[in-house]
Amino acid sequence: MSPNSHDDPASRRRNVVSAGHLGQLSVAQAGLTDTDAEVRASALAAKQRMGTLSSEELIAGLTDSAAVTRRRAAVIAAYSDSAQRELRQLLSDSDDSVVEVAAFACGERTDADLETVQMLCHLAVTHEDALCREAAVAALGSIGDPDGLPAVLSGCSDRATVRRRAVLALAAFEGPQVTAMLRKLTQDRDLQVRQAAEELLAIELGEQL
Repeated sequence: MSPNSHDDPASRRRNVVSAGHLGQLSVAQAGLTDTDAEVRASALAAKQRMGTLSSEELIAGLTDSAAVTRRRAAVIAAYSDSAQRELRQLLSDSDDSVVEVAAFACGERTDADLETVQMLCHLAVTHEDALCREAAVAALGSIGDPDGLPAVLSGCSDRATVRRRAVLALAAFEGPQVTAMLRKLTQDRDLQVRQAAEELLAIELGEQL
């Protein structure tokens, strides 16, 4: 049954999801152009599951008009070796939920370039949404590029949820600034931040002995 039939969107989505598990390529392929965004998102995942999602189709998902489809495409792009530019562009998306997932995805990839790191730094320091700042800080820690350290250090003075991510991200960096910040965070008012800082500081000092 084609996902573009006259069934309701929920039924079409179920058909597409099932297609990904059953290897029904034609059903998943048709779902990519469905009028419903949830169906298109599911079709992306179905084609990825079957190993048939092309770079062009991934890029189409990343530039889709619907946030739900862009989010799903960003998750898929986290484990792809293509569409780096299109994924990076989502770091400035108009939808905060897309920005958050895109930041996570950038942190999962192994091909982060200077422009990606710079955009993540800007995101970590300036974005109004704390979840986006948190995701950006975590991504910078995953990437571990030295250029990301100032933004991670800035995150250590953000709200508690961001500080928890930032202190963990410090594990990817080294130097006197990192040591000084870890010492400071052992006195943080948030228990999780204090515990993480104490553990990282103990590891760092142990390695120096």
